Amino acid sequence: MELVDHAAIIFDSDGVLVDSEAIHIAVERTLLAELGLVYEEEVYVSRFVGLANRDFYAALETDYLKLERGPFPADFGEKLQDAIWSRVEKELQPLPGVGDVIEAFEGRVAVASSAPTERLMAKLELTALAQLFVPHIYSADLVEHGKPAPDLFLLAAERLEVAPQKCIVVEDSIHGIEAAVAAGMTAIGFTGGSHADDKLGRRLKDRGARHVVSSHADLLRLLQRERADGRRG
Repeated sequence: MELVDHAAIIFDSDGVLVDSEAIHIAVERTLLAELGLVYEEEVYVSRFVGLANRDFYAALETDYLKLERGPFPADFGEKLQDAIWSRVEKELQPLPGVGDVIEAFEGRVAVASSAPTERLMAKLELTALAQLFVPHIYSADLVEHGKPAPDLFLLAAERLEVAPQKCIVVEDSIHGIEAAVAAGMTAIGFTGGSHADDKLGRRLKDRGARHVVSSHADLLRLLQRERADGRRG
């Protein structure tokens, strides 16, 4: 199916709509290093970015047990979220061009994010993006299994009343691309966030992204090119 035949675009939020992943990664790696959990950035991004909080903390607890330092600190999650949010409130910016894509696209749009509902809405409101998607803003809180399971994207498609195979998903994480593919949707990798390294596009392609774009302007050009090709065909 060509992109022009799709009826909906489902966007991840962190690292796709808002440039928050660099903040998350920096704060998380710093606080985890204080516990003795040290990860190379590429490894960290591949393992953890895109996971729902419950899966993220479960993985950290497993790693921490290997250090044989006792139970994982019960207050770590609260401490981490406070540290992240103090920076988010000061530094968070929307990624440019989102509105142009939505204005040009003739189908429906939604957000499907691993972030908790409260934090997801707060970030979208802080960056004045929420009104572009309401009421179709969906958090992993709403499903039993987060990314890389397809549940969240399938829920978004159901609420949009669009068949999964007619949905495009724009994602910056390996787990998100895997979830989109598992849902039977067309995955587009996004490398426009400030956290993206020069190998991210290849990693997303390897997990099933049909295309990779480095900005929303690139995404818009891709959609417009597909539309023009479809009309000529």
